Amino acid sequence: MVWIYAISSLTSNYIYVGMTTDLEARIERHNKGREKTTRPYAPFKLIYTEQRENWKEGRKREKYWKSGVGKEQLRKLKYKK
Repeated sequence: MVWIYAISSLTSNYIYVGMTTDLEARIERHNKGREKTTRPYAPFKLIYTEQRENWKEGRKREKYWKSGVGKEQLRKLKYKK
């Protein structure tokens, strides 16, 4: 199983979408600044997750959430909560 997730920075208007097999550990890495891409925007809150059977299916969904349409939906989710 593969997790597709979106996290939102608590300090700026930044949303990151990623994919992992260990969601808890991955979020922890982001929040501790151990990921170069997201380090300047930490800390984060988890705003979206979904699971897929395999890496190939997960990658398709990750690409969707990283697209303009997907990011717009994530922004709506971010402000709804």
